[in-house]
Amino acid sequence: MTTLTPDGGFTSRATKGTQISILAFEVANTVLKGASVMQSLSEDSVTYFKQVVLPSEGVQNLISSDMGELMRIVASDKREELRIFSQEIVRFGNRCKNAQWHNLDRYFVKLESENVPQKQLKETATVEMQKLMTLVQRTTDLYHELHALDRFEQDYRCQQKGNETSNKVEKGDNVQVLRLELKTQRGYVKSLKKRSLWSKTLEDVVEKLVDIVQYLHAEINISFGTSDGGELSSESTVESLRLGPAGLALHYANTIIQIYGIVSRSGYVPANSRDALYQGLPPRVRLALPNRLRTSSIPRELTIDQIRSMMEKTLKWLVPMAINTTCARGFLRFSEWAKSGTERVGRGPGRPDVIETLYHADKTRTEAYILELVVWLHHLVSQSNRPANVK
Repeated sequence: MTTLTPDGGFTSRATKGTQISILAFEVANTVLKGASVMQSLSEDSVTYFKQVVLPSEGVQNLISSDMGELMRIVASDKREELRIFSQEIVRFGNRCKNAQWHNLDRYFVKLESENVPQKQLKETATVEMQKLMTLVQRTTDLYHELHALDRFEQDYRCQQKGNETSNKVEKGDNVQVLRLELKTQRGYVKSLKKRSLWSKTLEDVVEKLVDIVQYLHAEINISFGTSDGGELSSESTVESLRLGPAGLALHYANTIIQIYGIVSRSGYVPANSRDALYQGLPPRVRLALPNRLRTSSIPRELTIDQIRSMMEKTLKWLVPMAINTTCARGFLRFSEWAKSGTERVGRGPGRPDVIETLYHADKTRTEAYILELVVWLHHLVSQSNRPANVK
């Protein structure tokens, strides 16, 4: 395909495009988002999801034990990532001189009913993404060299000012050397601009990105199921309240990490740490705690290590989800990727997928585990203080 016609189709049509220029870094950021979604839908990634992530204790205990529902949740997450990616393409399309690339959102809506051979889509999208990622890598080089050019120009201006107040020959030599370095750097930057996204047209890039969106839409349906018949079950949307939509995921994650921090300490636990934890407990947990403390008891012969061991059975799968929640930041930005010095895209350390966090965790289930841990923590602190009380 080349251009979008008013009736929603595509025709080949040669028009002078809009040079990307300074938008190169924004476009590169968008390409990276698309590459991240594509990587997450690769055969290896989908297999890992289905065999490792979805059957994990944290997901099964806090989100759902129904694999069908979990697949629908993941599909919904992927479609949201694709929506974010698509919106940026729509924005770039609206900036094209060729009006037939405007309002691409109307075309993307029609993808639901299209049935294009998946093999053809995959081959096209894979080739297009490889081309775009090559341009992104060159744009990364341009990003670094522009920063270097800025430093050269600052040094040159400083040397010029210093030379005005001094007649030393060395000053003049230094300025001459910097002038030559500056000229060389400008030439290098000019060369990189020609070989990167900077010199491409928005029309050319948007054309490739539209092909990729079409492929990703079809791939999500194949990997995780279509959106027909509703995104999620009534159990997950009506009877259960999820922490993310309720705006509670980060708060609950911090509470869990606080508990883990106290359990990990050896010996005396400061009163201010216990007070801070209590004040930060979810209201329903704080309300239920006094009654649970009155009705629960543990054998006096249980040692501190044994109590910790009991708590760690829950903490070993709960804490990773809490930590994932605190460091989940969505898509990797181009500037971060450029500074990382890696060619890797997609999820990496510190960038978990949404379902690996507390975002989709059931509020009631999570509060039950927090309450259980706090009760055990009470017994742990009591056991720790017992020798002192005996005295």
